[in-house]
Amino acid sequence: MPSNYSLKIAVVTGAARGIGLAIAQRFHAEKYHVIILDYDKTGLQNCKTALKGQKRYSFYLCDVSNPKQVQATFQKITAQFSAIHALVNNAGIAIFKPAEEVTFEDWSTVLGTNLNGTFLCSQACFPALLEGKGSIVNIASISGVRASTLRIAYGTSKAAIMHLTKQQAVEYGNKGVRANAIAPGPVETEMAKLVHSADIRTSYNDAIPLARYGTMEEMANTVYFLCSPEAAYINGQIIAVDGGFDASGVGLPSLRT
Repeated sequence: MPSNYSLKIAVVTGAARGIGLAIAQRFHAEKYHVIILDYDKTGLQNCKTALKGQKRYSFYLCDVSNPKQVQATFQKITAQFSAIHALVNNAGIAIFKPAEEVTFEDWSTVLGTNLNGTFLCSQACFPALLEGKGSIVNIASISGVRASTLRIAYGTSKAAIMHLTKQQAVEYGNKGVRANAIAPGPVETEMAKLVHSADIRTSYNDAIPLARYGTMEEMANTVYFLCSPEAAYINGQIIAVDGGFDASGVGLPSLRT
């Protein structure tokens, strides 16, 4: 059935948990119908259970690195909602290894989800975004701006997403669909709490001018803003949501007053 034009629709990939779920909930709070995509069957079911009883959510199991699954999923979505107003390409994975230990399978897996998935979902969703005069927000990373150890595939994929965003902004913008990206710095997620040692956390706090991790809600707020009418003339931009981490460059904590 055609979409109800009084109801705005947002699609968020990789949204069964973490930043993706926070983004989905932010749009939901703004009265959007939110479509959650995730490749983790158990995680998606847990998300459905957690959101049980709340209207205006839909859930789809989809591996964004698989072209056939992406095409089939968006065909189902657009059969119900012909106009989509926001697409957030959040789905992403990371494999942390020294560069010389990264296999081609590792490389392909990370780029397949992070970069190919962003491309595939954007392309599959574009006709509905055009109908809804919507916008795309891609989730990049500060790792795509500042190189670091153990993330040669992840950082490269996120840097590529930034340029993909600019390409989309130029080509899709000509047709009325905006594209922007955010580059989060360290974010206080459940995963970060598990894997970031006290030493890592101290080092990040020393390197970030605001001296703290970002919150998932802060990432979600920026994404929502970029999709909102208030950002109607913002196109092709990469917004670092990082507490000033990138701006600090090579500044040493010992030189601060």
